[in-house]
Amino acid sequence: MNRTIRTLTLAEIQHLLDWAAAEGWNPGLDDAQPFHAADPGGFFGAFVGEQMVAGISAVAYDAHFGFIGLYICHPDWRGQGHGKAVWDTAMAHLGSRTVGLDGVAEQQANYASMGFVPVYETIRMSGTLPDRPAHLQSPSPGYLNEIRELDRLCFPAPRDAFLRHWLAPPRHSLVHRTGGTIDGYAVRRPCREGSKIGPLFAHTMHAATNILTAQSGTIHIDVPAFQTEWLSNLSRLGFRKGFTTRRMYRGKPPSMHMPAVFGISSLELG
Repeated sequence: MNRTIRTLTLAEIQHLLDWAAAEGWNPGLDDAQPFHAADPGGFFGAFVGEQMVAGISAVAYDAHFGFIGLYICHPDWRGQGHGKAVWDTAMAHLGSRTVGLDGVAEQQANYASMGFVPVYETIRMSGTLPDRPAHLQSPSPGYLNEIRELDRLCFPAPRDAFLRHWLAPPRHSLVHRTGGTIDGYAVRRPCREGSKIGPLFAHTMHAATNILTAQSGTIHIDVPAFQTEWLSNLSRLGFRKGFTTRRMYRGKPPSMHMPAVFGISSLELG
């Protein structure tokens, strides 16, 4: 078997996202471009001949932090070492950085055996919100620095290249302001089924609630389980619990202001 491992093109990242959709992961309709922008050299595939048989993302955000996601071997090629081959390449790409991932229950013991330590559980919450008059604004270019500051408080590393795409259509971003200062922001991205909100970063429960209730339609949001009051609020709004994952890190867990994290950005990129 002649297996090769190489960096994926933008079109091949889209192909990997199509695999994720087939697995039931419900990726965004336009995830490939912002994902690629986060680290153009951080997506790898195993190929037999010209056919991709496994893939993974290993985004190096800076010299200290990276994130693993989109780890998939095509069902027709499982059990032949292709997944392990892309995993090893991804981990080599991230080197000595602290590495994060969101592990599903059946893989957590496997990740633990490779040095990953669980830090918190994330719960997929899904619900349908009614149409309401718009009362929040989309951010203008002048807000970008404030959004970056809030994002940096709540995410382990700078990610300016990613944010430039993540804040742009077809995704819809909202900011919440109190006293002229941004104290919350969120991005809603259209998915194969409904939309996902992520991130949802806010300094107060009030700001997070106002951002959420400015939405309508079917919404999915991945919530850290320690946000118990927020989870109760979501339940009162008709949201229901779905699957869970665990945020796990290899290396020293990064420092973030977790009380402001009401919804993570994505399971694929952290």
